[in-house]
Amino acid sequence: MDTFIFDFDGTLADSKQCSLLATKSAFQAMGLTLPAQEVIEFYMGIPIETSFKEMANRELTNDEFEQLLVVFRQAYKEFENDSLMLFPQIKEVLKILTQNDVDCFVVSSKKTDVLFRNLTSLDITGFFKDWIGSDQVKLYKPHPDGVLSIVERFDLDVSTCIVIGDAIFDIQMGKAAGCKTCAVTWGSHTKEQLLQEEPDYCIDEVSMLVNLLEKKL
Repeated sequence: MDTFIFDFDGTLADSKQCSLLATKSAFQAMGLTLPAQEVIEFYMGIPIETSFKEMANRELTNDEFEQLLVVFRQAYKEFENDSLMLFPQIKEVLKILTQNDVDCFVVSSKKTDVLFRNLTSLDITGFFKDWIGSDQVKLYKPHPDGVLSIVERFDLDVSTCIVIGDAIFDIQMGKAAGCKTCAVTWGSHTKEQLLQEEPDYCIDEVSMLVNLLEKKL
């Protein structure tokens, strides 16, 4: 594989605690019933513009919904310094991939400015040729818009690209784009959930990403 297209949350970075805290803060501020933790975790792979409508216990007006998003993003920014971190060995693996001339990208459900802020704070921006957030696509994950935008922008061959993610939405996105897919089991969705999507590869350890270079899995 020449091109690795990564999800961010739950794949490169452990943002679970940050997302849980920010979601709780936002829902409480808006007087909404807090969803169960497992429900919040399930929806972490898609943008809050979609997931919060699924999780809210009542219909929200447009103004209420926009305020919910604003409160979440403010809370997330407050919590991220202490609760957002790279998964162990991610930086070492990214270094090996780039040394082997692999082009790396990120397609995230975060807005692009937040994604860039997080990549920068975690000191991994330099490993990626480009990154795409939810504000750069017309249709959110699991639609393949983000992947196809990268393919078009850099004139890539989808048959040499692999999409790597921790959520079923990432695998669905990669398959819809015509790419190979690799599920990782250290994020939000269980191995059983991921295997139901029939990814080309499924790995349990960050270090195993290097094996994709020679398809040793």
